[in-house]
Amino acid sequence: MEFGPGGARVLPSVCKVTALCTPGRAEITSLDSGNIDDTLSELNFYFLAVCRFSQMLHPIFEEASNVVRDEYPDASQVVFARVDCDQHTDIAQRYRISKYPTLKLFRNGLMMKREYRGQRSVTAIADFIRQQKVDPIAGVSSLEELNRVDRSKRNIIGFFEKRNSPSYHTYEKVANILRDDCVFMAAFGEVSKPERFSGDNIIYKPIGEGVPDMVYLGSISNFDLTYAWAQDKCVPLVREITFENGEELTEEGIPFLILFHQKDDTDSLEKFQHEVARQLISEKGSINFLHADCEKFRHPLLHIQKTPADCPVIAIDSFRHMYVFPDFSDLSVSGKLKQFVLDLHSGKLHREFHHGPDPTDSTPGQEENKEVASSPPESSFLKLAPSETRYTILRDRDEL
Repeated sequence: MEFGPGGARVLPSVCKVTALCTPGRAEITSLDSGNIDDTLSELNFYFLAVCRFSQMLHPIFEEASNVVRDEYPDASQVVFARVDCDQHTDIAQRYRISKYPTLKLFRNGLMMKREYRGQRSVTAIADFIRQQKVDPIAGVSSLEELNRVDRSKRNIIGFFEKRNSPSYHTYEKVANILRDDCVFMAAFGEVSKPERFSGDNIIYKPIGEGVPDMVYLGSISNFDLTYAWAQDKCVPLVREITFENGEELTEEGIPFLILFHQKDDTDSLEKFQHEVARQLISEKGSINFLHADCEKFRHPLLHIQKTPADCPVIAIDSFRHMYVFPDFSDLSVSGKLKQFVLDLHSGKLHREFHHGPDPTDSTPGQEENKEVASSPPESSFLKLAPSETRYTILRDRDEL
C-alpha cells in the first residue's frame, strides 16, 4: 500500500498526461483519433495536456513527467500523453479545446470537468498529481461517526463486506470522479454489517439536518448506474457561480440561466430551485442553472440596468447577449420560466430585442411602431472565459 502526504492512503490508479510537443527523454504517450478511446479507457487516471506547446511550457511538462515517473515507476500508476489538436481537430471539438496549452484530467475514460489551472511549473504539476492520487474515501471505524458528519456538505457512504470486491472497486471509481463534489466514506466488515441488510449498500446524506437519507437501489458493481446515481446526488441542479468557478462553467459552452439574489435570501433561491426542477428538468444539458451573489456580481447586474437593490433578478446570458426575466413574481406561474428558456432557444428573445414583439404577440396598433426595442446588453459572463494573457485563444498564438 502506498501513502501520500500526511499518511493518507494513495490509490493504485493510473494518471495520464497528454501534450502536443516533440518528446524528449520523458515518456509521453501520443494520442490520436484512432487510439484515444481505447487508451483512455484502459487506465483509471489520466493527466492530459493538449497543445501546440509554448517553448516555455514544453520542458516544464516533460520534467514534471520525469518527476512523477520517479515517484510512480509502475507504468500503470501515472501516464503522461499528448494530442496534436491542429492535426486531430475532431478531438479538439469533442473535448471543447479552444485554447493552448490545455491540461485535462481523465478518469476511467471520462474527462473531468475541472481542468488543471494551477501554476505552470514542475513542482505545481507534480503536487497536483500527488493530490489526485490520495484516496478520496474516508474510512468509518464505527457507525456512531456517521451521526457527526458535516451536514453542510453532500455525503455518500458505502457499506461493504470487504474492500477487495467488485462493488467497492466500482465505488472507488465513482468517488475518484466526484471527489470535488461529494464527501465519500466507507465502512467494512463487522462495522458495516448492520447496514448491509441484503448485501453491500450505499446511502446519500443530503445537505441539511434532519433530511432523510436516500438509498441506492441499483447494482453497485454496475459502474454506469452507480455513477449516474451519485452524480445526480453530488452535482446540484442549480449551482452557485463564483469568480473561482466562473471560467470553468463558461467553458461548458451552454447558456446561463442565473438567479441573482442577496446572500441571505434563501427563500428566493429555494423558489428558483423548485421551479427549475418543476419546469426545466428537460432542459438540463442545454442550459446551465445557476445562482449568484448579487453583491459580488454587481457588474453583470449593471449590464442589465439592475442593482443589488433590485434583487432577486433572473436573467439569461447566452454568451452573446443578456436577457432579463420580466418579473420575479411570475416565477411560479406555470410554464412562464420554461417559455423564457424556450424563447432563447428559438431566437425569439434576440429577435424581439432587435425588432420588437413578434406579430403574433403584438397588441392592436403596435404594428405601426415596430422600433420599440433596443439591442440587448452584451454578454457579461463571457468575460470569465480564459484570458488571452493566460492561454492561446482560438489558436492565435502560444502562451503559458
